[in-house]
Amino acid sequence: MTTTRSRRSIAGLTTAAVLLSGFLTPEAVAADTGGALAHHLRRTLDRLRFEQVLDTDPPTSPARLDALRRRGAGKPAAAPPPRDSRGAAPITQQPQIDLTVIELNAAGRPVSSGTVLMSPHHPDGVIVPVDRDLHTTAVRWRQWDDAGWYADHAQGTIDVVPGREHAPIDFMSPYPASVLKLMVAFGVLRLVDRGAISLDDTYAYEPAAGSSMCGPPGADTIRAYLDASLTWSSNPASCALIKMLHDRDAIDGLNRTFQDLGLETLQLKGTNPAHGGRWDNPITMTSLDTAKLLMLINGGKGTLWTTPGGVRVSAGVLSRASREFLLSRLRDQAMNVTLSTTNWCGAAYPAQGIPQRTPPRWTGADGSVTVPGQDVAYGHDVRPCDRAAEVTFAHKNGWWSNAAADAGIVRALPGKGGRSYVVALFSNLGSQYVDPGRPPGGDVWFTERLARLGQAIDAYEKHRRP
Repeated sequence: MTTTRSRRSIAGLTTAAVLLSGFLTPEAVAADTGGALAHHLRRTLDRLRFEQVLDTDPPTSPARLDALRRRGAGKPAAAPPPRDSRGAAPITQQPQIDLTVIELNAAGRPVSSGTVLMSPHHPDGVIVPVDRDLHTTAVRWRQWDDAGWYADHAQGTIDVVPGREHAPIDFMSPYPASVLKLMVAFGVLRLVDRGAISLDDTYAYEPAAGSSMCGPPGADTIRAYLDASLTWSSNPASCALIKMLHDRDAIDGLNRTFQDLGLETLQLKGTNPAHGGRWDNPITMTSLDTAKLLMLINGGKGTLWTTPGGVRVSAGVLSRASREFLLSRLRDQAMNVTLSTTNWCGAAYPAQGIPQRTPPRWTGADGSVTVPGQDVAYGHDVRPCDRAAEVTFAHKNGWWSNAAADAGIVRALPGKGGRSYVVALFSNLGSQYVDPGRPPGGDVWFTERLARLGQAIDAYEKHRRP
């Protein structure tokens, strides 16, 4: 992959240096104003050499590019199965990666952050300048384009946030895949807090049109739909919740709420009110805004940031009961397969990621994880990893052939140091991209470089907060 590495220019390094920024949050304690975290993230991404992954399904003709364009207008029901490296080609350009880490103090308040983007335009990685309110105007965010990543050098043509034509960084945001279910859950729990619905209400899902992703009619409680959507990423449960939001004309209001909170790149757009499906590229999330949403869910004290419009934002945007419910579902995450990889505890591949404790809900008598809703049995005893665990990881991940995402809240276990941070990752490195020499077979979905990234982030945070 020397051709890709040769694109890494002195100009890219200069840009990263110019855009270096730490920040001091309101009322923060011991804030990092030197940008050490952001520098570490950029160096780590660079060191992991993501440009060395292989592409198992590159478009090799205009017809294949047209097929990608059609796919971008409607994601099918399930991602293709993982592939091995036989017959794969070198990736044509630096992958898209959007990464944010926000360090928290004991009160759940931000004390330091780093946001780094990597793309063909920024092959060395570029540090995003973030102000004291965890906001940036330095990026022209573009909507993901499946075919455009290949055909247009990842340029992107549709702006996510208007008025950023002269921003110094131009970046096409990866499709968020099932991390979008965080936005859905937030919208549903806002209705719960207003008394419009209850978690124990039964919702009859009666789609007005068929959808292979969403499934047949049915009925369940809002609580059960949220649990399935968040813990094992049920698409039918998520479709039901989205349709319920459409039924109550709540989708536009949810998107306005994100704008009012200063989370301008969080947009749940284009879904089909007839069945709650059609999850396409107009649905956008970025790592910085997703990390801020998670910080609200985590429940930090006081004003966490002030929006560009002057609104002081606190965790009170959700009730304590709703935050605790949402956190409990994220702590019960079954799919520990991206930044954390404990579902494959003890395996030679993939590498170990964030050293989390695996939720016991999914662990059988033999210590292995089985996720009935996904029809996956991992077959590895997670108990040795649980004994060595240092943190909990309340998170939601997402996957697709050209999307790999993970976003959550990391907290040290008792006696394992004081680290507490939020991490959010979006990338186009889905199941289509594999490591050279990857063992054949198995059910590993992504390059193990993502797990190594998670491990490197946590090791750094452990050192910072011993």
